[in-house]
Amino acid sequence: MNNEAIGVFDSGLGGLTAVREMLEILPNENIVYFGDTGRVPYGSKSTRTISKYAMQDARFLKKQGVKMIVAACGTVSSVAPDLTEELGVPYTGVVYPTCFTAIRATKTGRIGVIGTAATIASHSYKNRIRQKHPEFTVIEQACPLYVPLVENGMTDPDDEIVRLIVSRYMAVMKENRVDAIILGCTHYPLLTEAISREMGPDVTLIDSGKETALYTKKILEENHLLRDEPSAPDARYFVSDTPADFEKYAGIFLKRNIENRVQQINIEEY
Repeated sequence: MNNEAIGVFDSGLGGLTAVREMLEILPNENIVYFGDTGRVPYGSKSTRTISKYAMQDARFLKKQGVKMIVAACGTVSSVAPDLTEELGVPYTGVVYPTCFTAIRATKTGRIGVIGTAATIASHSYKNRIRQKHPEFTVIEQACPLYVPLVENGMTDPDDEIVRLIVSRYMAVMKENRVDAIILGCTHYPLLTEAISREMGPDVTLIDSGKETALYTKKILEENHLLRDEPSAPDARYFVSDTPADFEKYAGIFLKRNIENRVQQINIEEY
């Protein structure tokens, strides 16, 4: 048993979809979340810059005394190096657990991957899938407008702008008849209903946040790090820019109010 918290970081709000799942799947665990809101988005930045930011984010969380660190960010998971050895605690991104589930979900071997420009350029999901199943077809599509849609609260599937953007990005998936789509950015589960309507009931959407939460539980179990004491989980939130907007939109991701529970820090100190 280990009563220390799980550390989770993302470039902004998206990683909160993983936190939401963790609060359900790991109800006894405490969580420390860092959203790098002052430097968002990561998806349009260079690999070198993303790797630097990821290391700073992880170092901050390590200073909080966490027992495991989760990069709840498709971009970081795709292009930054594995930080397990450097951090000295278990570490995971979202790519491995999400690909594992997509491989099990597909019936045709035709899988779609959507993500930020950096994630798609890295081919991280595609390469992972093809390592296991070289016969599979993997269709990739960058969706750079999805993050600003979500972070501005525009997720209503009946919204004309949402429908038009989703239709445009999903056209290649329809053309290639995929039967499973990896939501390769933790913002994207907020658009699940809009994407599902566009693709139809025969296409399975793989939520990277949920799969990462399940994988986190597995790692904690294997390392005997689960907190066994039943108690209400405590979640602390930190950001690198003003907390106001984060607090406002975090409720959309978490489906709970975190007003006055967010603290701003200087990430450049790490």
